[in-house]
Amino acid sequence: MSNSTLSFDPSLTIGAYQIGVLVSYILFGIVTAQTYTYFVTFPEDSSKLKTLVAIVWSCEVAHILCIGHALFVDTISDYGHLERLTDAAPKSIDMTIFAGIVTTCSQSFFTLRIYKLSNQLFLSIILEAVIFLRLVAVAVVTVAGLRMTSVGSYEAQWGWLLATTWGVGAGCDLTITGVLVTLLLRRRADGRKRTAMLVEKIITWTIETGMLTSACWITMLACFLTRKYTLLWLAVFAVTPGVFSNSLLASLNSRARLRTMNEISLPYVNWTTSVFIPTNGNASRASKQIEAEPQRNDREYDLHHSGRTEDETGIVR
Repeated sequence: MSNSTLSFDPSLTIGAYQIGVLVSYILFGIVTAQTYTYFVTFPEDSSKLKTLVAIVWSCEVAHILCIGHALFVDTISDYGHLERLTDAAPKSIDMTIFAGIVTTCSQSFFTLRIYKLSNQLFLSIILEAVIFLRLVAVAVVTVAGLRMTSVGSYEAQWGWLLATTWGVGAGCDLTITGVLVTLLLRRRADGRKRTAMLVEKIITWTIETGMLTSACWITMLACFLTRKYTLLWLAVFAVTPGVFSNSLLASLNSRARLRTMNEISLPYVNWTTSVFIPTNGNASRASKQIEAEPQRNDREYDLHHSGRTEDETGIVR
């Protein structure tokens, strides 16, 4: 075994990858539940959004099948043959393309939201171009991985491109999060109190999901650079698509909660007041009921319907 090959440490190779697979399966269960919730809650969404969700879920299925097969081979079929783990071609490399498709769909969705909120095409085109180039790089490392003879040689030859894709992914997520938060802050400043409350909630969710996906890229990159000849980075990589899928679906499904918040934020007002009504030249006190309902600006924040409209979140439905 050459010095560049994978050094065997059960806790940092098979153990780390096994934990990553288990976490990925848990995330897949959540993705499936969220997918079901989406189709039940928003049946009137556009066919494009429904197709996007279907593609993401299908890629998640393919992803977990790939990582499950790799774990079975490493722990069962190749049990007792350490040389197959260290010197064989990476058996889970085919999961790379499915992970790339999931992350591309998620990032493209949020890039489209930037365009809908800003009506500025230039930044969205730049982000989409970077996202597409990253997907091409993922396809390259996938094909190259299928032709490699060992994990060590694969990391030595293509490690720079892997690290680049993860760094670019983190940069895209941080940029998307920063731009979305900036645009939403502007909407909050220009909107009414009710709109501001809802936008604040959206901003919080945007920061949480954006930081979580960025953390996955950064953690994976750090593990690869510091513990290169282990499978720590592969364990994180197995989890990453589930994080992106849940981020996308949580954003779509959160519209139901925002709609509920919008309905109860300013309730119907009904009160009685006393006024003076002149009668035959004499002022007499009478009771007059005044009913008032807060004005609603449907153009500003339409969350009461799930049809093909656009709301303050920038989601086209």
